Amino acid sequence: MKQNRKVWIATSMCVLSMLSTRVDGQTQATNSPYNWDNLPEIQQPIFRKDTLDIRDFGAKGDGMTLNTKSINDAIAASNQNQGGVVFIPAGYWLSGPIELKSNVNLHLADNAFLQFTADFDQYPIVEGNYEGKPSARNQSPISGKNLKNIAITGAGTIDGNGDAWRMVGRGALTEREWRDKVAAGGLVSADGKTWFPSEKTKRAHEEKRSVLLTEERTLADFEDIKDYLRPNLLVLTNCEKVLLEGVTFQNSPAWNLHPLMSRHVTIRDVKIKNPDYAQNGDGIDIESCSNVLIEDCILDVGDDAICIKSGKDEEGRKRGIPTEKVIIRRNKVYLGHGGFVVGSEMSGGARDIFVENCTFMGTDKGIRFKTTRGRGGIVENIHIRDINMSNIVDEAIFFDMYYWTKPPQANEVQEIPPVTEETPKIRNVFIENVQCNGAKVGVFVRGLPEMPVQHIHLKNLNLTVDKGIEIKDTQFLTIENAAFYTASDAPLLYVESAQDLTFNKLKLDNKQPHRVEIHGSNSTNILLTDSKIDSGNISFHNGAKKQGIKIN
Repeated sequence: MKQNRKVWIATSMCVLSMLSTRVDGQTQATNSPYNWDNLPEIQQPIFRKDTLDIRDFGAKGDGMTLNTKSINDAIAASNQNQGGVVFIPAGYWLSGPIELKSNVNLHLADNAFLQFTADFDQYPIVEGNYEGKPSARNQSPISGKNLKNIAITGAGTIDGNGDAWRMVGRGALTEREWRDKVAAGGLVSADGKTWFPSEKTKRAHEEKRSVLLTEERTLADFEDIKDYLRPNLLVLTNCEKVLLEGVTFQNSPAWNLHPLMSRHVTIRDVKIKNPDYAQNGDGIDIESCSNVLIEDCILDVGDDAICIKSGKDEEGRKRGIPTEKVIIRRNKVYLGHGGFVVGSEMSGGARDIFVENCTFMGTDKGIRFKTTRGRGGIVENIHIRDINMSNIVDEAIFFDMYYWTKPPQANEVQEIPPVTEETPKIRNVFIENVQCNGAKVGVFVRGLPEMPVQHIHLKNLNLTVDKGIEIKDTQFLTIENAAFYTASDAPLLYVESAQDLTFNKLKLDNKQPHRVEIHGSNSTNILLTDSKIDSGNISFHNGAKKQGIKIN
């Protein structure tokens, strides 16, 4: 027995050494050509200096004139003249949908306010994309497809008039806001809890109508629920060399910025603002794109802030285009469901992503990975460092493979499905230098019994939280040099059905007991080193054995 335990300890230390090597030598460990010293390259668009002013095409900045034709005519003329700048000067510019063209930089002057009309009839129903699946949508206020060398720049504001589109619950508003909303028009549900902008929106919601396109349904079949088909503010599909810089994008009907299947995308110094009650009010959704740079942005939104996607379920796997080669740095996020998010629509995969020097303030979750059975896809080679968080509502660092599904209860006996192409995978994630002042849980990792979350390495954490660490269905995880200042009597460390875990140099305060709970007979190869946790504070449940954990 003593000899076997020595072998076991040596094996565990080997795992720790291997994972440390992964952090110090990421290129070899992750089979990725990229590391912090060799980041992906993002090409920038270049434009001719020729400038066209939308006023020369009949536009009027009086907040009343509909300038759709004038702005689109200016963009088309610039494109036909080998490209250049289309200038929107200071003023209040009302418009319907704008279509970008190759080699054109749409530039908004300081105090240029471009607002999209609340007249739904100006937006034709088009074939679009909803959470990775083909769907009927109203045409986006700004869109472009199969373009090269495009930009929206300047210091102005683009407003999607989203409040005109979205229904809202009474509980999301103050009493005065609710009274003003009802007085402005629209409809209220029978129970008085929900406001709808129109009868078509109310009908779609109450009848639970699907917006997905099928072979049996044409775009005309959605006319009776047209107003329900909220568009994303900006959608760029299959575009190359894109620049969004300096502009404020706000009040989107659904997602705000949505590059889709595009390459060499730069989003720099933009400000994104949505109400906190804006359902689907995401900030930036990068879907099936490569060579992307997001830097120096400020986001305050109603859903996920900076989100990585690649299609949903079978459609995403058939598309087979991962989001890859992404750099995200020096961004600030206020409200949002997550600061940096991967998923849940990640069926085409996500890899080679680098996130650094970001601050999350008041988000529901800080760093968030989410997926579920049926998605498939592989999330791997994600590198995150130097993150500051404050007042996080739920978890600071979060991995979950039960998104929008009911997870099993603690130690519940469950039927484990086989691993198929529908089984998602999360592996090779490296997170270091994270400071968090305020969250319910510091680290939460929950995989699937048939596919654990694997090879997660967390290093240099300093977390003031209610609860410390919860690990379920996870394999090859290390947490080292991490300080936890907890505010409840919950276990500092909860492990359920997880293997090959190493906790090295945990730094603990003395305000709460440092209890450890181990659950399940398959919780094995757990190593605690240099962490000052007393063996008398470790308890075993539901078949867990003392031999499964070693304190060094």
